[in-house]
Amino acid sequence: MSEVLPKLALLAGGLATRLGPLTRSVPKSLVRICGVPFLAYQLELFAGQGICEIVICAGHLGGQIEAFAGDGSRFGCSIAYSHDGDMLLGTGGALRRALPFLGECFFVVYGDSYLTADFAEVWRAFLVSGKPALMTVFRNEGKWDTSNVEMRDGTIVRYSKLARTAEMQHIDYGLSILRAEVLRHWPEGAQFDLAEVLSSLAEEGQLAAYEVNERFYEIGSPEGLRMTEEHLAGTMVLAGGPQ
Repeated sequence: MSEVLPKLALLAGGLATRLGPLTRSVPKSLVRICGVPFLAYQLELFAGQGICEIVICAGHLGGQIEAFAGDGSRFGCSIAYSHDGDMLLGTGGALRRALPFLGECFFVVYGDSYLTADFAEVWRAFLVSGKPALMTVFRNEGKWDTSNVEMRDGTIVRYSKLARTAEMQHIDYGLSILRAEVLRHWPEGAQFDLAEVLSSLAEEGQLAAYEVNERFYEIGSPEGLRMTEEHLAGTMVLAGGPQ
């Protein structure tokens, strides 16, 4: 019997200001890579990893995302949607709102990331850790972006995008697993960042680490977009065309 993996929350609600005119009229998830909306690559990647159920946390121009992806069937998965509403909630607030759709444990991936790590291995590491949350990390040493994680003996001991230290040699890879309990004490409808949640868990010794060996790809910046397009050039996305 194949391993059953939990649902995945895809954070796709940001304004994507770093991409300038590319995202004035379309959400970042639908920016075209080799002529295909980026979201199509992500969804087929998730389905290929064995992720059957996805919850898209949508905000800025989220209606366009839902119109494109629909129920997910043409990508080999099932999609539900959790919309921010009148106010953008941030990555943490969006997850808090989406809890009724997600169950007790779930993957979290940013809407601008393309990640090739083995999700099933990450899930097994989370179960073994016994902790309420896990962050995947990559030994970055400042190469792809500024390192923001201090890791020791399989646990994140410090995570900060602002207060960097010399001991931070790793970077958040962009794939996490959370138990719903870590978000329930945050007020529903509040605006906050997932980084706040993860930083608090690290301070409490409750954030497990899983180190991956391959770099991440992202479309959050013009340079990241260019490198991701180079990586995905030639990739066949069967369901990427307009519907």
